[in-house]
Amino acid sequence: MIEVNELTKRFGGVTAVDGLTFTVRPGRVTGFLGPNGAGKSTTLRMILGLNAPTRGTATVGGRPFRREGTGLRRVGALLDAGDVHPGRTARAHLWALARSNGISRDRVVEVLSEVGLEDAARRRVGGFSLGMRQRLGIAATLLGDPPVFIFDEPINGLDPEGIVWARTLFRRLAAEGRTVFVSSHVMSEVEHTVDDVVVIGNGRLIADEPLAEFAARATRTDPGASALEAAFMELTAGSVEFRAGRI
Repeated sequence: MIEVNELTKRFGGVTAVDGLTFTVRPGRVTGFLGPNGAGKSTTLRMILGLNAPTRGTATVGGRPFRREGTGLRRVGALLDAGDVHPGRTARAHLWALARSNGISRDRVVEVLSEVGLEDAARRRVGGFSLGMRQRLGIAATLLGDPPVFIFDEPINGLDPEGIVWARTLFRRLAAEGRTVFVSSHVMSEVEHTVDDVVVIGNGRLIADEPLAEFAARATRTDPGASALEAAFMELTAGSVEFRAGRI
């Protein structure tokens, strides 16, 4: 499980994450939702030990993740698909990750095939489309065959076929008993993919419950929005960074 307890992060006088407490359980796909600037990326970085919390704790399987020497065997994480040296080939990038985590080269071949990049293995990443970079990032998460997965906006740049493929992958990983935590702004995809939602705004917890229960919170009917979208907009209205104004 991923367990977050009173997690807080301040940058100077700004509180980006404020006393978050929630649990992400295995065997489920959990969506992590919130408006821009809600604190989602900062929270994910603290779970992965990339940012130190000001207060509180974040653990994976009961232990802080940053203490792991071979982290890919414990957590597969995709935070930024563009964070790859453009001069490396897809295969070389994955080989380097595999070697640093004690993973065989055979596994690199397997994951390249699983994400549909076997024919692009020798191509330099600098020439990849955004969708191909996303697939490469997902391949890296799969390398260590971990029990926990964290994805930040994983379908950005994917075409319709790729979106369906990613959705199927997340559901399969959860069905295998793994923990799958997906941050996304795409409500239509969240509806098709997740079992539970954790929703934050202004760094604070708004909801932590099954998707159906959250969607049922909507109090108004909008012909242009689903129940999930309506509930999300209503409950996060006070934490939206920017609002459209009249011209």
